[in-house]
Amino acid sequence: MKIFVNDKPLDVFTPEELPADRTFEVIYDHPSDIPATGEFHDDVLIIEPSRDVIIKLLYLMRTRKLKNLDSVTLVSKEKEDTKKFIKSRFTVIKAAGGVVTKDDKVLFIFRLGKWDLPKGKFDKGESPAACALREVEEECGIKVRLGSKICKTWHTYTQDRKSILKKTYWFQMDNISDANMKPQKEEGIEDIRWMTHQEAKTALVNSYPSIRYLYKQFLKKVPKAYKL
Repeated sequence: MKIFVNDKPLDVFTPEELPADRTFEVIYDHPSDIPATGEFHDDVLIIEPSRDVIIKLLYLMRTRKLKNLDSVTLVSKEKEDTKKFIKSRFTVIKAAGGVVTKDDKVLFIFRLGKWDLPKGKFDKGESPAACALREVEEECGIKVRLGSKICKTWHTYTQDRKSILKKTYWFQMDNISDANMKPQKEEGIEDIRWMTHQEAKTALVNSYPSIRYLYKQFLKKVPKAYKL
C-alpha cells in the first residue's frame, strides 16, 4: 500500500516484505516519539511505530513542506492493523478513472495547472468499472472500451478542513471514438491531448507523484506487442 500524503509516498510493509535492496538515510527503530520539527530527509524508515507516532507522522506530512523528504516507509508485524489505523485518520472517498490508449498514444487532461488523467468520484451504488467508464467519457467527450484493472492509488488532500484520503481505481481503456472529444470545462479541464510515450514523460514532470506512479504501473501491464 502506497499513500501519497501531501505528494510524499508513504509505504507500509511487514518485515518479510521489506525489499532487501532498499536503503534508508534516516531510521527510527521502535520509536516512542519522532522530532516535532519533522527532521526528515531522503528516505525514512520507521520500524514498529506506535499509534501516537503514526498520528504525529501524518500530521507532519500533511502540514509541513518537508522539501528534503523523498519517502517514508513503515514496517509493522501488524501490517493490516497499521493500514486500517492510517485510513481511520481520514475521510475516505472512492473514485475511478482510466488510462486511455489510441494506437501508440495515451490521453491526458490538463486541469488545475497540471497534466492529469481522467477520473472522478463514485455515484451512489456505482461499481469501480462503471464509474471509470462514465467519468472518462464525460470528462473527455469520447467513447471507450474498458480493459483490465491497472492498480489503485491513494492520495490525501484537505477540503473544508477535513483530511481526505482518495482511493482511486484505475483501468486500462481503448479509444472507440474521439470524433467529439472536448474538455469538460465545468470540471475545470482546460485541455485534452493525445501524447506519445516521450511526450507523456515530459508532461508527467508537471503532474502529481501519484499519477507518475500510476503511469509506471500502466507501462508494466502494456503487452510487449503494444509497447508505447
